[in-house]
Amino acid sequence: MSKPRVGVLVSGRGSNLQALIDAAADPAYPAELALVISNVPGVFALERAEKAGIPTRTIPHKNFLSREAFDQTLDAELRAVEVDIICLAGFMRLLSAPFSTAWHGRMLNVHPALLPSFKGLNTHQRAIDAGVKLHGCTVHLVTPDLDDGPIVAQAAVPVLADDTAETLAARVLVQEHRIYPLALKLLAEGRVRVDGNRAIIDGMGDAEAALVNPAG
Repeated sequence: MSKPRVGVLVSGRGSNLQALIDAAADPAYPAELALVISNVPGVFALERAEKAGIPTRTIPHKNFLSREAFDQTLDAELRAVEVDIICLAGFMRLLSAPFSTAWHGRMLNVHPALLPSFKGLNTHQRAIDAGVKLHGCTVHLVTPDLDDGPIVAQAAVPVLADDTAETLAARVLVQEHRIYPLALKLLAEGRVRVDGNRAIIDGMGDAEAALVNPAG
C-alpha cells in the first residue's frame, strides 16, 4: 500500500522541514515527502530537501499580481505530483480562502504558541510579557482563519523567570521538532477525526500526567 504523499511549503531555514525529513527516513514512517516548495529563492530549506533527495520548486510570490494567482500556481504544482497532505513549515505567507478550503483536513501548520493563545507573530515575547507560566507549540489543521483550526498536537514548556524571547524560542523549537512529525504521522495513518473545531485522535490513551510550573 502506497504512503500518503506530502508537500512541504517553506520560506526560510527549514528546521521543522528537517524534523520531517528525519522522521520520514524511517521506512516504517507512514508518509513520504514528495515535494518541497519555497516562495523565497535560495533559502536553506531548499538545500536541506535537495540533500535528502526530495524534489524542490521555487515559486516567488513577488512574481504574482494577487494572492489568489500565486495560490493557484502553488495548487497546480502540488497536484501535478499527486500530493495528498500539505505541511506548512515556516511558510510566511497567508493562504487564500479557496486554497485553504480545497485542502481542508489535509493541511497542517505548526505555530510557536499554545493556541488559541498568542496567534500571529512575536509569540515568545508576548508570552513573557503576559506572565504565563507555560508556553509551547501547536500543530493544527489549517482553515482560512489565521492560526486557527482543529488542534492535532501540542507541547508545553515552562516559562522561566530569566527567559528572553530567544531562550524561550529555543526550548519551544525542540518541542516543535517532536510534535510535527507526530501530527503528520497521525494524519497520514487516518487517525485524525474532525468534530466541529476539535480534532479527535483515534487510538490515543488518556494522558494523566501534567506539566506544572512551578513544580514545588
